[in-house]
Formats: sequence, C-alpha cells, structure tokens
Amino acid sequence: MNPNLERLEPYPFARLSKLLGETQAAELPHISLAMGEPRHPAPQFLIDCLSEKALLTEGLATYPPTRGLPSLRNAIASFINRRFKPAKVDPDRHLLPVNGTREALFAVAQALSNYKDRPITMMPNPFYQIYEGAALLAGTQPLYLPCTPETAFKPDLTQITSETWSKVGLIYICNPGNPHGALMTLEDQQALIALALEHQFIIVADECYSEIYQDEDNPPVGLLQAAAALGNLDFKQCLAFNSLSKRSNLPGLRSGYVAGDPELIARFLEYRTYHGSAMPVHSQMVSALAWQDEAHVQHNRAQYRAKIKAFAETLAPVWPIKTPDASFYLWPETPIDDEIFAQKLFSLQNVSVLPGRYLSRTFGGENPGINRIRIALVAEPNACLEAAQRIKSSFEDLS
Repeated sequence: MNPNLERLEPYPFARLSKLLGETQAAELPHISLAMGEPRHPAPQFLIDCLSEKALLTEGLATYPPTRGLPSLRNAIASFINRRFKPAKVDPDRHLLPVNGTREALFAVAQALSNYKDRPITMMPNPFYQIYEGAALLAGTQPLYLPCTPETAFKPDLTQITSETWSKVGLIYICNPGNPHGALMTLEDQQALIALALEHQFIIVADECYSEIYQDEDNPPVGLLQAAAALGNLDFKQCLAFNSLSKRSNLPGLRSGYVAGDPELIARFLEYRTYHGSAMPVHSQMVSALAWQDEAHVQHNRAQYRAKIKAFAETLAPVWPIKTPDASFYLWPETPIDDEIFAQKLFSLQNVSVLPGRYLSRTFGGENPGINRIRIALVAEPNACLEAAQRIKSSFEDLS
C-alpha cells in the first residue's frame, strides 16, 4: 500500500458532514451553500446533442483517443486564442483534453513531480484540497503560501528565498481564487513566470473559475496570456487548466483541458496513455460545441452577478460582505468561531456553509481560514435570496 495515503487529510465535505451530523437542523427546507457544484441548468442545445442516437452510437462503440479528437482540440485552441489574447495555442502541440480539472490537477503532479531533486510543491493557503493530495501522493512536501487580507488574498512570493525555489518542482495557483475570488494580475503572473524560468519549476494554474467574473469588459488574465505578453510564446514552464463545469454548468460531463509548454504536454500525454484517462468520444463531441459557444456563458455570468449582488445587499444591514471580483464564492469573516457559526446556522435556519478552516492549514503558526466561511452561491436565485434572508433574521443569534 502507498504509505503516502496515510498523509492525506479528511476531505472538507466529510468534515462538514461530521460536524453537521452532530447538529439538529431547523425544520425548514435545506439550502446548501457549502459545495461549489453549479446548479444552473445545462445549456439546452448541449442536452439535445447528447440525446442524438447517432452521437451516442458512435461514442459508445469507439475507444476514445487520449490525445483528443481533432475537432475538440481545435475548439479548445480557438477558445484560448480568442479569450486569452495574445496567446496562440497550437492544437497539436500545446494542449490535451482532460476529464475535468480535478482529475488532471491531481494527475499532473504524479506525472511531472521529481520528489528526489525537487521535493517541494507550493500551493496557496487556503486551497482546493486536490493540490495537497496530489503533492502528498507524488511524494513531495506541500509548502503553503498564506493568502490573507494583507496580501489581497494572493500568495506573496517575495519572501521565498532562492534556496527554497531551487527545491520547488511545481507551484499550484488558482486564478480566480477559491475560496475568495481574488485575481492575480498580469504583473503578478509575469513575475511568477520569470521565477519559473529562472529556477525551472512548473506553474500549474487552475483557471476553472475564469469565465465567472463581475466586469464584462475586464475578464481575468490567464497564465498563457501573461506568458505570451511576456514573450514566452511557447509557454515554457506554464500549464493552464480549465473546464466546462463552471463555465457551462456541466460538472457531470467531466470535460476540461490542460494547455501550455509542449514538452510538458508531451510527457503528460505519455503518462495519460498508460493511465487510461481518455474522455469518451460522445463527451468530446459535445465538449467541442460547448467551447465554441459564448452566449450561454454570458447568460451564466449574468445570473451569478445578480445572485451575488442580491445576497450581499440583503445582508448588508447586519453583515457587510465584500463581493469577489470573480468566481461564485463569498469569503466573509464570521463574528464567532467558523465551525460554531456553521453549526448554529444549520441549527437555526437549515442553511449549510463551509467552515474556512476546512480549506486551509496552520502554517507558520497561523491558519488563514479560521473565523471565515465559504459561501457558494450556486443554488437557484430564489434559494440564494431566501438563504440570505434567513441568515439576516438570525444574525444576532449567530454573533
């Protein structure tokens, strides 16, 4: 048995289930704001496509290519090239389809980590726990970078020494950030790329929230965009990951991509050929259609903007909450201990939220998730608004 399995921490939602399992819920319909699972309807034109008998017949009767259908790679490349200008991605060299970002973010550490010579994997703190699990099972040691109000919830890289950088194999970044929605600027990312080129570590950029943002005229900057603007046209040391789960409300399709450095892509393809993780052909065909359409994405964004605005305005008189620049999460401070807050809210109003400490680790004597909660505004608008009204009505008892 892999001894590194013993190093894994319980998953956040297992911890939440245990916490709330010890609490009697209020006799109201349950509203979950805990898990970041999109609940908006999937686009109808994609459902119609998946219902076509010919597509299913072909997909189910064919072994899927790990490298991806040319039509899918071309659709993804076109999306990247129009969305992240001046990046110019070659569909034959720079990208691979993957089964959602979760699978690929984990697998990339297994394929590309060098635990003997580069024993450190960096990641933001708080973080998506897959980064930590990937680092541990690859035999490396996580190094947590605190993301606090003092750093605008972005990792501060200025305090890292050259000696430490020389031991780093991979660094995970999440942009827009989970759970706070903070954005790394073009300059932030270019500074990191310069360090990666100097010290020869790999940047693994989780960009799965890149299409959910507040300002329609200022979308988040992507890693490949920053690299190309810097003159790194072949994206050396850079890998960007994205998916259709949040962008297109298709979490069950398990469809995404990794794009960047062609040498790293080639090695990752070699790993994935043995790993047996190819996306089914019918899923690839539907995915190609999704990446080509922007109308449903704009509609999706508008729904999130409206929900975030209504939720924050409802709570403003009792609990002012800073709204994020991107993503569908809120990351407010709690007036009491975050676990106790979550329990009380469940008990008083049958609304579930995720304690911040479940998404972070104590490092250097501090835990940036303590006394915060993550609120995922993924439910239907009426449910989100009702949850805000319930919280408002009980806020004195939650303080």
